Amino acid sequence: MTTTLPLANSLHRATLDAIRRQAPFAAMAEGAVLWLVQRLSVAYYAQGEGLLEPAEQPPDTLCIVKQGTVDGVTADGHSVFQLTAGEMFPLGALLAGRGAANRYVAKTDTFCYLLPAADFHALLAKSPEFHDFCTRRIASLLEESQRAVQSEYALALDDEHRFARPLASLIRRAPFSVAPDTPLADALAGMEQARIGSVVVADAAGAPVGILTLKDVLARVTLAGVPLVTPISAVMTPDPATLPDDAPVAGALVLMARQGIHHLPLVKDGVLAGVISEKDIFALRRLSVEGITSALSRADDPARLPALAQDIGDLAHSLLAQGMDAENLTAIISSLNDRVTERIVALESEPDRKLAGLRWCWLALGSEGRMEQTLATDQDNALIFDTADDAQHAALLAFAQRVNARLDACGFPLCKGGIMAGNPQWCLSTEGWRRQFAQWIDHGSPEALLHASIFFDFRPLAGDAALALDLRAWLNRAARNNPRFLHQMAGNALRNRPPLGVVRDFVLSEDDAHPNTIDLKLNGATPFVDAARIFALAAGSPQTNTAKRLREAAHALKIPDAELADWNRAFHFLQLLRLRHQHGRQRAGLPPDNHLDPDTLNPLDRRILKEALRQARKVQARLAMDYGL
Repeated sequence: MTTTLPLANSLHRATLDAIRRQAPFAAMAEGAVLWLVQRLSVAYYAQGEGLLEPAEQPPDTLCIVKQGTVDGVTADGHSVFQLTAGEMFPLGALLAGRGAANRYVAKTDTFCYLLPAADFHALLAKSPEFHDFCTRRIASLLEESQRAVQSEYALALDDEHRFARPLASLIRRAPFSVAPDTPLADALAGMEQARIGSVVVADAAGAPVGILTLKDVLARVTLAGVPLVTPISAVMTPDPATLPDDAPVAGALVLMARQGIHHLPLVKDGVLAGVISEKDIFALRRLSVEGITSALSRADDPARLPALAQDIGDLAHSLLAQGMDAENLTAIISSLNDRVTERIVALESEPDRKLAGLRWCWLALGSEGRMEQTLATDQDNALIFDTADDAQHAALLAFAQRVNARLDACGFPLCKGGIMAGNPQWCLSTEGWRRQFAQWIDHGSPEALLHASIFFDFRPLAGDAALALDLRAWLNRAARNNPRFLHQMAGNALRNRPPLGVVRDFVLSEDDAHPNTIDLKLNGATPFVDAARIFALAAGSPQTNTAKRLREAAHALKIPDAELADWNRAFHFLQLLRLRHQHGRQRAGLPPDNHLDPDTLNPLDRRILKEALRQARKVQARLAMDYGL
């Protein structure tokens, strides 16, 4: 039986002190919190008792858990989230003026503070902090955590949040551009006069159509003996990569890393607005994407590559300490690791005459295939080729094994499961890969589903990309046309439940090797990765990146924008926790891993972790609903 009592005046101070230890109340003005406390009552709910039922009418009360645990249960009886001390419900229903979508049940004996709906809406108007938290929820928590991280690290950025600011803020001068028919002599004279390292070639409307850098001049003009009367269009790089001038700095870093470029034209409404270089971004930093990519491109001796791979780790530590978000940071790490692999592949393949005339492509798998690598990663790769006789196949295997050994020397350990291109099992022709994928799809055995979760994330990295792209198109059709296989993949994905506890916040590992920890990769990030893979296959999306898969599949699957945003925020917070944990272990001289003791987190991050795992449950609930599981 529910018992509801008003708070006595003598309890106001104690309640004020208790509630201000929780977000968002900790950030609110004391007057606003006291106003809230004066309007609260307290209610007791016995274990198993319902607190709120789904309804058509908006709820008349906001509940704030004071003590105990509350289960959020869907209409079909699935428990999709749990709420503990300091958490509020049903925020979405109160904000939208609709009935609650879920049933709320006391998991344990529970006490809740109750606030009338009218007072809830009054507090939204009274306190900007409360309004921001309620309307943006996990985003607000993440921003608060990010602020704490930036103050924690000694290398914290200034208040300008360098990687979030628009690229336009880096433009220092009006852009210098020339027409396509401009003689090289005039273009080079303009570069010298302006003391710049590149010139943009623009059409009559001012849109960039090409770019020429000083590095290009040496290779394409000076050494090639091209007359200076030649139009610049003959030697420029056509269709240069560009970004809008309001794009964030982090986006430019990712693009530069992926394409190996050092100068980037910025456009506004399609017209050239300025040019930035990587030096503009990292003017005060020792390590940069430019420095690493340039050194990799010049490295003719494989013995130099391990040191450059270490530089990637050092740069990643610096970017993490400066507050870069997980989505962009993992993309930069993956892009630079790609460069290491590409250079090794080139050094090992170019002198090998046995490979001449063969069509092949090096495939990135797993986290590298998804562009989601962290500071701790082993090798997951494969090789696809068109056709080859036995001698040519042997040459491809030998080449792949040399590459695997070089990557191991660069700090990418050999895969313990043998999922590497140097394994004959994963060095296959186009037809061989189709037969292998078809077998996994048709049989759906536990081993097949495990392999599917790794190999279905393949991405072309070096060689003839058309081989991989054709295989991707074929695979998407084959998987989409087999609902039974997708149903099996969904069932397999649901076996890995997020470690949310009933009595305690989390279910911790009892493994002797990592006791009292959560595996942030297996039990945190993987539920999102697995669900996104299935959503993408069902929607026919060619994407391999988890966030891009979710975004691209959202429209086809009619996933609400707000729900999608919360999923991606939760996934990237888990990735950020992995990066921070690995960073901390490396700073302590320990090997990086994914096993986090949640008791080491501050209260805010502990709460966000719980919310992120709750979002993982919601993703799985959507998967279960879609496939009737």
